[in-house]
Amino acid sequence: MATTDGSLGSTHGSAAAIVARSPDGPLEPGTIERRPVGPADVLISIAWAGICHSDIHTVRGHWGPQTYPLVVGHEIAGTVAAVGENVTRFHVGQRVGVGCMVNSCRTCENCLTGEEQHCLAGHIETYGSVDADGSVTQGGYSSHIVVDQDFVLHLPDSVPFERAAPLLCAGITTYSPLRHWGAGPGTRVAVIGLGGLGHMAVKLASALGAEVTVLSRSLSKRADALELGAADYFASSERATFGCLANHFDLILNTASAATDLNAYLGLLRRNGVLVALGASAEPVTVSEFTLLENRRSLAASNIGGIAETQEMLEFCAQHGVAPEVEVISAPQVNEAWRRVVAGDVRFRFVIDASTLGAIG
Repeated sequence: MATTDGSLGSTHGSAAAIVARSPDGPLEPGTIERRPVGPADVLISIAWAGICHSDIHTVRGHWGPQTYPLVVGHEIAGTVAAVGENVTRFHVGQRVGVGCMVNSCRTCENCLTGEEQHCLAGHIETYGSVDADGSVTQGGYSSHIVVDQDFVLHLPDSVPFERAAPLLCAGITTYSPLRHWGAGPGTRVAVIGLGGLGHMAVKLASALGAEVTVLSRSLSKRADALELGAADYFASSERATFGCLANHFDLILNTASAATDLNAYLGLLRRNGVLVALGASAEPVTVSEFTLLENRRSLAASNIGGIAETQEMLEFCAQHGVAPEVEVISAPQVNEAWRRVVAGDVRFRFVIDASTLGAIG
C-alpha cells in the first residue's frame, strides 16, 4: 500500500471528528475508528466538509431513528493519503471528493448502467448506513475517511478547493435532473427556493443554456438570483405570480424541503412539462389528477446521481467556471452554523475547514 505519513498509519486508526451523540444535543468533538485500508480502498485526508440540511434532518431523527454516536457529512473534499495495492485510479497527494454514497451492490441492472444511487439492493450512504461489514458508516465531519476507489471522484484543479465539497451533493442533486429532463437552450426552467440546492440549480441551468426563473417566498433574494444567472424572479407568496406564469415552464425543480402547494406549481408547466421534487417533506402531499391531465404534466422526483454522472458534473463545472457560493467556518462554529441553516441564514453553503477540528463551542 502506498501511503503518506499520517495519524492512520499504514492500516487504520482514529480520526478526529465532530460527533452527534443524541438527536437533540449539540455536536461535540470526538474520535471515530476508520476501517483498515483494503486492497481497493483510498484513504482520504479531509480538507473541507460541506454542511447539508440533510445532515441536520438525519441527526435530529426527522427521517427516522439513528444509531449514535453519529458523524454526518456527505460533501467531502480532500487529498489522497494512502491507496490500497489494487487501486489504479488514484495516487497519493491527488485532490479527490466523496459524495452521498460509498458503496452499492454493483451487480444489479441499475448499478451496471451507472446509476448506483438507484441500486436495487439499496446503496450504502456515506453516513448512517449499515456497511458490508456490519458497521455504521460515518461521514465527512472528520479528519479522514476510507472509501472504495469506485466511489471516489477526481476533483478538477480549476474548481477552488474550498468550494468543491458542496458539488458532491448540492451540485449533483441539481445537475442530474437538469440533464435527465433536457434543460438547455430553448427551455424554460423554474427553481423553487434559493438555498444550497437552489443556487446551484440556477448556476447549472444557466450554464446549460436554459432560461432560468427563481420562485421564492419573498423578493429579498432577487438581487442574488439575478447575479447567479437567473433571468427573472418572482415571489411565490404573491397570488399574481401564479396567474402571470401559468403554462410557462418546461421544467420546475423544487428544492424546498418544506411542504408546498404542488397543484399551484404544476399549473405553471407547459404541455409535457415536469415538476421534479429534489427534497423530501416529512408531511404528505396531495396532487390533483386533473392538474396533471391538463397539458399532460408530470410530477417526478430525483435522487443525486451515479458516480459517472457526478464526475461528468465536476468536469462540466470546471469547464464552465461553476462553483457554489460558500461561507467557510471553523469546527467550533458548527453548532451555530446548524442554527443558521435551519433559519435559512446562509449564502449559500457552509463549509467546515477540517484543519480546525478540535474543541467545539
